[in-house]
Amino acid sequence: MASQRLGLALAVALLLSGGAAGQEVAHFPSLDAQQTMLDGYLLRPAGGGRHSALVFLHGCGGLFGRATGRILSRESDWGARFTAAGYVVMMVDSFGPRRHGEMCSRRGFDNGLYQLRPKDAYGALAYLQAQDFVRPDRVGAIGWSEGGGVILYAIGMPSLGRPAGLPPERDFRAAVAFYPASCRDDRQAANWTTAVPLLVLNGDADVWTPAAPCHSLLSAAAARGAPVSQQIYPGAYHDFDFPDLARTERPEFATSAGVVPITGTDPLARADALQRVPGFLARYLAP
Repeated sequence: MASQRLGLALAVALLLSGGAAGQEVAHFPSLDAQQTMLDGYLLRPAGGGRHSALVFLHGCGGLFGRATGRILSRESDWGARFTAAGYVVMMVDSFGPRRHGEMCSRRGFDNGLYQLRPKDAYGALAYLQAQDFVRPDRVGAIGWSEGGGVILYAIGMPSLGRPAGLPPERDFRAAVAFYPASCRDDRQAANWTTAVPLLVLNGDADVWTPAAPCHSLLSAAAARGAPVSQQIYPGAYHDFDFPDLARTERPEFATSAGVVPITGTDPLARADALQRVPGFLARYLAP
């Protein structure tokens, strides 16, 4: 049934208000038990043939800005850059099709949905691998904040999303997690590891998804042979790679411990990430 639904997945040309020209919407099933039909916002590079591809996994606020209704400038900026470099980009919307709003606040958070999102990632992977414009052995993933946590839950061993028996050559080839949620020993399985090359980027001033417990988790995984690496940016807050995001305290998203998140662009961290992330992915996704 899943393969039939995948074969019937419809991609229609759509020019979103504020979106990039030539953007498409793709409808495809998650690998969750309900086979929830998801929306993916697809960007394709110029030229024919097969291309490497990337799955984008949004943060706890969703893919769209609440005030504008448009795809967040972070994702759209990264999408435009990768498309210009020859990648197919699929931005997955996990919230809209499920009629769920933000998950950044304690009131809005839904752990059940969070645990389903790795299955969305693998649903997007399967969709892309079925397209004649994608190289099926050259698909990576990038996640931000909660989407970064989805990366860890998806590519880890054990995985919350990977289909049983999926051969390594059909798995994600590489992954990047920006300031990932759940990057700590008490949120992951004991002896967490991964066979998928992973780059994690954190700011050391980030109090929402702190770098230190993430470093502990990744260092232990690296000692077990996992191909993971971490870049920590001095003085950088959460959302440091957003273009032109003013430093802002977010008391509406205060944690149960009373910690108030701070978000904002860090020009030096952003500039480094704009070079480091494409360089990392090119090692695994280049033709």
